[in-house]
Amino acid sequence: MREHPLPGTRPDRDRYDVVVVGARAAGAAVAMLLAGAGLSVLAVDRGRYGSDTPSTHALMRGGVAQLTRWGLLDRLVDLGTPAVHRTVFHYAHGEIIVPITPGAGVEALYAPRRTVLDPVLVDAAVAAGAEVRHGVAVTGLLVDDHGRVGGVRARTRAGTVPIAARLVIGADGVRSTVAAAVRAQDLHRGAHGSAVVYGYWAGVEAAGYEWAYRGGVGAGFIPTNGGEVCVFAGGPPERIRRGGPAVLADVLARASPGMAARLGAGARRGVVRTQPGRPGHLRRAHGPGWALVGDAGSWKDPLTAHGLTDALRDAELLARAVAVGFGDDRAEDSALAGYQEVRDRLALPLLAVSDEIAGCGWADDEVPALLLRLSRVMSAGVEVVTGLPDDRLVASGVPT
Repeated sequence: MREHPLPGTRPDRDRYDVVVVGARAAGAAVAMLLAGAGLSVLAVDRGRYGSDTPSTHALMRGGVAQLTRWGLLDRLVDLGTPAVHRTVFHYAHGEIIVPITPGAGVEALYAPRRTVLDPVLVDAAVAAGAEVRHGVAVTGLLVDDHGRVGGVRARTRAGTVPIAARLVIGADGVRSTVAAAVRAQDLHRGAHGSAVVYGYWAGVEAAGYEWAYRGGVGAGFIPTNGGEVCVFAGGPPERIRRGGPAVLADVLARASPGMAARLGAGARRGVVRTQPGRPGHLRRAHGPGWALVGDAGSWKDPLTAHGLTDALRDAELLARAVAVGFGDDRAEDSALAGYQEVRDRLALPLLAVSDEIAGCGWADDEVPALLLRLSRVMSAGVEVVTGLPDDRLVASGVPT
């Protein structure tokens, strides 16, 4: 390693405690927490610092509570992330307005652009002592004779180098290189995946988070940075097809004619993008020398707009488990098994209801009951997150 260091890393470092593959929301958060706990951490990402990535943006109560506890929410607000004080549900037979009731340190909800949130988390990880390198693609893992992962192979413009580590954390998305390399078992696989077309508009009046469900399709307005609103519309892949502005407008008009009329008064900023349908999954979360977090471990349909909140939650649960068991094989395996147990207990009910919503086979009068189930399932995650200690990371294990 001293002969082949990764460009930009400490030349005296021949091994890290943890290498995190992926430095977006989940990866940067777990790197921040583990570095703050005193571990040597390197996080690498194939993308550029501050680059965009597909996201629903909407943070729910648990995610906002974590960012508040980590001391990062004020920074997001300073960067122009608007406060959301209510959620409006548009149904075929009327609408329901749900105010955001202050509680657990949460006064409002927020939906930062990923060009804002991810750099804030990366900067916090660096401030905590982690090394973060962008433009680095992990091509494979280092595995010893006993099958234990012991690092990664990283490719840069200068070539491919090995990076040794006690633990490798895959936070590299739904098509995770780490998950594929360790052949992480699918513990759950959904039956449905809605396709989504989305873009950003200025000059669109949004009453807060607005969700609309009607006629087997869903749509939403999500206020975000720069005075813009993320507008999305989703449904069966055969309805969305290749997407585009006309498809977005048509599906939005089906879900909520009133929202479609308001969109017409705004001005689109940039291109409209399409995400193809993908069934939800839950993968095994750990093994000898490796762990998964974020979309690499658990993915749910974007129509539920809960992936980002779950990514932050699981990042902290994983970091606490690693801090407890680090350096001792038996203790580490036990702690990581505890992380997986809590993650699965929270994720499986959410995946089940998300799959029903993504199937788009519900009748209009069935949607309110589906979303009520979703809300109740989400509450369990909020209870876990708000029950964690107020300090950034205490080596006290994952909750039970």
